Amino acid sequence: MLSYIVKRILSLIPVLFIVSIITFLIVYLIPGGPATAILGLEASPEQISQMNAQLGFDRPFLVQYTDWLGGIVQGNWGESFFLRQSVLAAIGEYFGPTLSLAIFAQIFAVTIAMPLGLLAAYKRGTTIDVVAVSMSLLGSALPGFLLSMFLMLAFSVYNRWFPVAGYADLSAGIGEHLNYLFLPALSLGIVQAAYLTRMIRSSLLEVLHKSFIQTARAKGLKERRVILSYGLKNAAPVILTAIGQSFGSLITGTIVTETLFNIPGLGMLTMSAINRRDVFVIQGVVLFVTLLYVLVNLLVDLLYGFVDPRLRPGRK
Repeated sequence: MLSYIVKRILSLIPVLFIVSIITFLIVYLIPGGPATAILGLEASPEQISQMNAQLGFDRPFLVQYTDWLGGIVQGNWGESFFLRQSVLAAIGEYFGPTLSLAIFAQIFAVTIAMPLGLLAAYKRGTTIDVVAVSMSLLGSALPGFLLSMFLMLAFSVYNRWFPVAGYADLSAGIGEHLNYLFLPALSLGIVQAAYLTRMIRSSLLEVLHKSFIQTARAKGLKERRVILSYGLKNAAPVILTAIGQSFGSLITGTIVTETLFNIPGLGMLTMSAINRRDVFVIQGVVLFVTLLYVLVNLLVDLLYGFVDPRLRPGRK
């Protein structure tokens, strides 16, 4: 098991290296350079040259990249010219709402997808299966912003059960916090549930045709126990991987939803940084969410090792 963990961590090194290069190029390849993005097109060549020298972008590419990477490792991700604070401080300030939204949405997704996927696999070919698959396909095809608007109309405009938009911090109370997050989390959760339903169904169908499942049935075990204790347990690695990928997507893909519901998360920070051409914040957010996505997948892989008997200690 230890060797598996070490291999998974080492395999991330080339991935992180490529990610760091691509993230650095976001700023390096901006037309006119970062100085033009910061000062605007109306800046004179002398002002742009002076700003590039101040930022160190008049040096060779390799020198710039090495210094930037060293700063990243030491926790210096640059400064925002518009927020007047460090990029890491800005990310830390805006990350909380995004994390709360992602966790709440993931709970919705798993709660919806697990029973639908189980029923679709167990009742394969029946009306229940067709309905479950159709719902998952509809959830995947429906644009997230359109679904969010429908939910706003149904639960906020017509019935006034939940706030139309806005955000309440945890300091305002867990009830108020979840009240503001309910609709955006439900919107994101429905989209992710569509993906998870198909993954749960397909992984269970593959397991339910294995010989040990037929043996368990031949022993006279109840079908419920066969499905939950044998089928779901052996399909768990694939399902766990799908849930991890889903959560990573929620962390990195909330820009539209946060903007629609006016949630001060990483999505709103990214949009405001793009509008203001705050290039170092854009660079920092891209690097942060990418590293976070990689970390989530690493944790899923480690959990995969615990639920997969072939990767337990003593196994080759």
